[in-house]
Amino acid sequence: MGSLASERTVVGWAARDASGHLSPYTYTVRKTGPEDVVVKVLYCGICHTDIHQAKNELGASKYPMVPGHEVVGEVVEVGPEVTKYRAGDVVGVGVIVGCCRECRPCKANVEQYCNKRIWSYNDVYTDGRPTQGGFSSTMVVDQKFVVKVPAGLAPEQAAPLLCAGLTVYSPLKHFGLMAPGLRGGILGLGGVGHMGVKVAKSMGHHVTVISSSGKKRAEAMEHLGADAYLVSSDADQMATAADSLDYIIDTIPVHHPLEPYLALLKLDGKHILMGVIGQPLSFVTPMVMLGRKSITGSFIGSIDETEEVLQFCVDKGLTSQIEVVKMDYVNQALERLERNDVRYRFVVDVAGSNIEDAA
Repeated sequence: MGSLASERTVVGWAARDASGHLSPYTYTVRKTGPEDVVVKVLYCGICHTDIHQAKNELGASKYPMVPGHEVVGEVVEVGPEVTKYRAGDVVGVGVIVGCCRECRPCKANVEQYCNKRIWSYNDVYTDGRPTQGGFSSTMVVDQKFVVKVPAGLAPEQAAPLLCAGLTVYSPLKHFGLMAPGLRGGILGLGGVGHMGVKVAKSMGHHVTVISSSGKKRAEAMEHLGADAYLVSSDADQMATAADSLDYIIDTIPVHHPLEPYLALLKLDGKHILMGVIGQPLSFVTPMVMLGRKSITGSFIGSIDETEEVLQFCVDKGLTSQIEVVKMDYVNQALERLERNDVRYRFVVDVAGSNIEDAA
């Protein structure tokens, strides 16, 4: 693995261009700094953002790019100033790996809103080196951006919680939507949406899954435990459900109308956007004015909230529903994710894929 004084050569699966196709790629990571944690990657979840980035759908991709920001691994080495972690710990690394530590969001411990945040991949670290993600054998990460995976949570189960689980937990906490008895809607039943159902139900909410057709009704209600299922293309159902929800968690990652869903909100209801969409969304202002409704957004969560959601899931007995695949299946997995053909999150068994042998 090298020593504190040397760089490491690692292997990841990288996109080389906007085709988004991933293949083995050998590169170096920085030598271990005083506050760095060296993580041997065990598992990495696949997020829809990985498709956006690998295919340059947001217009800012740099290649070669190793995606992956739902990373769970084992600590193999720490810098001399690392206090929270030691070799053998199972830890998680999420969407960001750096921030300025001086701005208002950083000082408020919501570093995900720092304007100088450093993404875990497709970014440039403070030393000028490209950041590369968790579809790789090893990552070197500042201890601030590492969280311990609590006992009682399997590492492959923890991976999707670092993005999908956190993304729904953070706004429910921030907007004061954790009290039992609230009525929530989950729009989109993918990786984030299925965790939305589970987290909201565990908080004691009445949960309605909203989908464009009835084909996911059984899985939403029988498998995930939703209380109701609403077909958005059915005008009668939508009219009956008007003014019934305290909030909607909107996980749809593609362009879609807002007005049909705004009509479902009660007075002071909140429509919380979570999907990364590169096109403008629109609505007529009376849809929010005549109900003092809010359209807002939320982005992942803080490091503190990451630790909270992992423990919350242990305490509540929550798990994500995953399909574990090997790295040589990752391109097929990305294609299936694009077709929404996964229930509900792919997790790559990185350590079990022997990717260093493929380079």
